[in-house]
Amino acid sequence: QVQLVESGGGLVQAGGSLRLSCVASGRTFSTYGVGWFRQAPGKEREFVAAISRSSVSTYYADSVKGRFTASRDDAKNTMYLQMSSLQAEDTAVYYCAATRRYIITRLNEYEHWGQGTQVTVSS
Repeated sequence: QVQLVESGGGLVQAGGSLRLSCVASGRTFSTYGVGWFRQAPGKEREFVAAISRSSVSTYYADSVKGRFTASRDDAKNTMYLQMSSLQAEDTAVYYCAATRRYIITRLNEYEHWGQGTQVTVSS
């Protein structure tokens, strides 16, 4: 079992940037695939980015590619999402997640979730 706690959300003007962090419990963080998801008001939760175990592969949703950068520091049991050129459409609750399963770009494959952190982008 792993527990995840994300932080770093807040209010930012369009064009600005934020960095989200997610700290995981346990000693086997490096064996998990990790991902970022977001849920905007009135919409379903959607995939944002993911990094495989051992950082073999990194994936991004088309909507954030070129603007967001996901990374992980296994020595610190921490994953990050650097968000730049933020737009109003990026406003959402952002969640980090972890899974031992092989598929990491689908929401329903994740076993462990953080509680979410609010990101609000003003126009």
